[in-house]
Amino acid sequence: MLESYLPILVFLIMGAFFGVAPIVMGRLIAPHRPDSEKLSPYECGFEAFEDSRMKFDVRYYLVAILFIIFDLEIAFLFPWAVVLKEIGMFGFLAMSVFLGILVIGFIYEWNKGALEWE
Repeated sequence: MLESYLPILVFLIMGAFFGVAPIVMGRLIAPHRPDSEKLSPYECGFEAFEDSRMKFDVRYYLVAILFIIFDLEIAFLFPWAVVLKEIGMFGFLAMSVFLGILVIGFIYEWNKGALEWE
């Protein structure tokens, strides 16, 4: 029973190692010489001119959420394409319905003007 969890444990340990090791190596190897230039705020090549806590337009968040929704939905196509021969016509029809709903939602958002940024 527990031996089936060993690959997951190895994966978690390796993921933690590859996430933490570069940070630790950077702290140990890199020189630490901060100066006023390194500590200054930098924004696209010039000094920051507004408060960092300024409010963003709601459309920014709307476009970001729509991108995440449609981008994540497309991620379902890869496992489906891998097992398409095994799942047969039922899987094809199920994915067709899924993509149809996705396209209808995209057309609805497009017609509502949610993707416009004026």
